[in-house]
Amino acid sequence: MASTGKSARQKGHSYELAVAKEHTALGFVDVFSSRSESKRMDDKGVDLVNLPYYIQCKAVERMTQSYHDILSSMPDDRLRAVFHKRNRKGTIVVIQKEDWYNILEFLAKKNYFKK
Repeated sequence: MASTGKSARQKGHSYELAVAKEHTALGFVDVFSSRSESKRMDDKGVDLVNLPYYIQCKAVERMTQSYHDILSSMPDDRLRAVFHKRNRKGTIVVIQKEDWYNILEFLAKKNYFKK
C-alpha cells in the first residue's frame, strides 16, 4: 500500500536522517538535514548539508520525477547523487556518468584496483 500525506513525508524524513547517520559513521561528523539547516539548499533539492557532495534522498516506490531532472535541479559545483530506497528492493545511488568516471580515475590513481 502506498504512503500518502503525512506518513509519506515522515518516511522521507526518516530516510534522510538514516542516510545522514550512515555518513556520520563514515566520518562526516557535521551532516545535517537541509530542512533544519539551510532552506536555500533544501529549495535547490539538496537534502543533506555539510558534505563534499550533494545528496537528495528518495524513499518512494514510484518516482514522480526523473533522476535526470533531480540531478539537474541541484547545484552543479560538486558531485550530485540521488539515493533511492524502495521497499524490499534496497537502495541505489544514481550519479552522472562523468562523476562515475572521475571516481574511478581517482580510485585507479590510489591503486585501489589490483590486477
